[in-house]
Amino acid sequence: MSFSKESPIVRYAYGVAGALLLGGTAFSIATGPVGAQTAQNAPSAMAPRPGAPMSFADLTARLQPAVVNISTKQRIAVKAQTDPMAQFFRQFGGQEPDGQDQSNGSQPTTREAGSLGSGFIISPDGYIVTNNHLIQGAEGKGVVDSVAVTLTSGKEYSARIIGRDLPSDLALLKIDGANLPYVQWGDSTRARVGDWVLAIGDPYGVGSTVTAGIISALHRGITGFGAYDRYIQTDASINMGNSGGPMFDLNGNVIGINSALISPTGASVGIGLAIPAELAQPVIETLRRGQQPSRGYLGVGLQPLQDDDTAAALGLKKGSGELVNSVQPGDPAALAGIRQGDVIVRVGGQAVTSEQTVSYLIANSPVGSRVPVNIIRNGRPQTVAVVVGQRPSEEALAKAAGGGDANNDGNFGNGVTAPATRALGLSLQPLTPGAVQALSLPPGTHGVVITAIDSNSDASDKGLRRGDVIISVNQALVTTPPQVAAAVSEARATGRMSVLLLVKRGTAPERFVGINLASR
Repeated sequence: MSFSKESPIVRYAYGVAGALLLGGTAFSIATGPVGAQTAQNAPSAMAPRPGAPMSFADLTARLQPAVVNISTKQRIAVKAQTDPMAQFFRQFGGQEPDGQDQSNGSQPTTREAGSLGSGFIISPDGYIVTNNHLIQGAEGKGVVDSVAVTLTSGKEYSARIIGRDLPSDLALLKIDGANLPYVQWGDSTRARVGDWVLAIGDPYGVGSTVTAGIISALHRGITGFGAYDRYIQTDASINMGNSGGPMFDLNGNVIGINSALISPTGASVGIGLAIPAELAQPVIETLRRGQQPSRGYLGVGLQPLQDDDTAAALGLKKGSGELVNSVQPGDPAALAGIRQGDVIVRVGGQAVTSEQTVSYLIANSPVGSRVPVNIIRNGRPQTVAVVVGQRPSEEALAKAAGGGDANNDGNFGNGVTAPATRALGLSLQPLTPGAVQALSLPPGTHGVVITAIDSNSDASDKGLRRGDVIISVNQALVTTPPQVAAAVSEARATGRMSVLLLVKRGTAPERFVGINLASR
């Protein structure tokens, strides 16, 4: 399955006729005796909501003029192709075709690239909301050369970029106009699963298109981390070109910005995702003031406890918090005493869940505020006070996180395999200075290196491979294979069904991996 913001063209048939034909008719499968619990879909519980439309035509006629097509252009450098005739021209003194010879300092070959998407006008003087990924430059660097906005009337404007925000994938544009059709924000916090929504945009550049559906889910996460991983999910058809377009409620207010889809094919299969207005509107208003959004920052790497073995190794239930796999020195978490291996379960009195992540709770905490953070350390609950910091730029965060992934697994010989490590399906040997260099590890890294792995083991299933370095087992540092063996034996003796490994691969951040002891 892929998460895609762009997808190949495909015909997609979406029918709401059956639902519309029901109109306000209520039905019941069964009713019970007087005084008994009432079925969820009993007539008394299924009264039709007033105003359910038989048609979206009037609503569409009002809203569609405020939704625009956005097209961009950018010249990007391309790798020069060798012309088989170039040698011939040189040999006989002829002139080579333009752009073929770049050896004497001529301009590099470029081509024009572009993107198509949607947006919507939020003021009569021409402020327009869209997605950042539409106006972002090639390879995520800078911005495109030009942005054009086309209204449903066919009138085209040149737009300038007022501001953009990478974490939220939002951008604000401006065209020079007056008395333009515009739409207002709605309150996405009042949206409910099952509510009708309209999506308007320009999929595949075919022209302004309206689709209808319901809200399928709220606070849907697709990455498991980040302050903006909280989408409105809808079955209204969303495709390439819908990005940046509005999602409307039946009052005609914008409750979301269509931004992504989940699909095994890259085309709509009824799982479209929109950024909720409650998150988007503050960002857009900040950009409109010429400022950048301010977000809270903790300075930790996190893993959700969504793996049974990792949770079991910590003695916790699956989904009961987020595991700290790294702490940035000098940042708010480190200053508050949070450590690698802590599990954060509450932030500011609010429980950490898949819908309410640590990143979301901290990002929405005022910078400089003092926030209580509840953690579990070595099975014991504790509370620390964190002074929320200012989130650095995306470039600074990427640099601090590293991001390398060593493909060189080195040459380690046969390794030293202790009996208990065979239970994990691993062959291990101490990490030497030579291995540190061969594996592109940071200087000073300590642990044991995996020299071989049983392809049928749980460790292999969890993604471990030759060249990975085990730093700790059940949060106890290890530097020799016997120490790993002892930690595994101790876990078995205490009745544990899994062990928790802290693993380092190349320059990538460290991560915890739970390995099932009963799988072999």
